[in-house]
Amino acid sequence: PISKQKLLKHLSEEVYCRLGVSPINGVGVFAIRAIPKGVEPLRALVNDDEIKFTLDEIKYLPKAVRDEIHKFCLVDEKHVHISQMGLNAARLAIYLNHSKTPNVRYQKNEQLITLRAIKKGEELLMDYDINFGAVHIFD
Repeated sequence: PISKQKLLKHLSEEVYCRLGVSPINGVGVFAIRAIPKGVEPLRALVNDDEIKFTLDEIKYLPKAVRDEIHKFCLVDEKHVHISQMGLNAARLAIYLNHSKTPNVRYQKNEQLITLRAIKKGEELLMDYDINFGAVHIFD
């Protein structure tokens, strides 16, 4: 369990973003306060590791659920990566929009970091080609 103190520290020091209407594409992630360079702006207190499934393993799920998986989970040629949190919890990272001038990027350890300081109100953007190998899963 997470203590009150740990949660207060997280709220005070690690909450930087909100969802909002994006001029780029539907919904986006926006800074609610300035974010320094090199920060992990979407750090969560819960484990959101992913479990890999083959397309065959999910083919008998209800079509509406498969549609949501394809919208909100990483899908590559062989696997679907679904968060252990399931689909009833929001991960802000799935709402990051694409830009060829990104201000966030996934590192090799899968940690999302800011590439530069981000101003309050600015949309967080990533380059899908760099992060997902030109597979535009969020388009």
